[in-house]
Amino acid sequence: MPIFEYQCRECGAKFERIVYGGKDAASCRECGSKRVDQLLSVFAVVGASGSAAAAEPGPCGACGAPRRGMCGE
Repeated sequence: MPIFEYQCRECGAKFERIVYGGKDAASCRECGSKRVDQLLSVFAVVGASGSAAAAEPGPCGACGAPRRGMCGE
């Protein structure tokens, strides 16, 4: 069940709504207006940090260097 984020065109309030099945019309929780825009939702990705992430082998995806961390050398 996706959670959609909306912003009301009338009062500017932002809110989330869980959508069951297909998309259905959302209304503002503050003023009740049906004039709402669906916002672009962001999500978090959890991964390794610190030296474990820096030691990852393989070519750099940004510049093509033979190893990560060698950009510009």
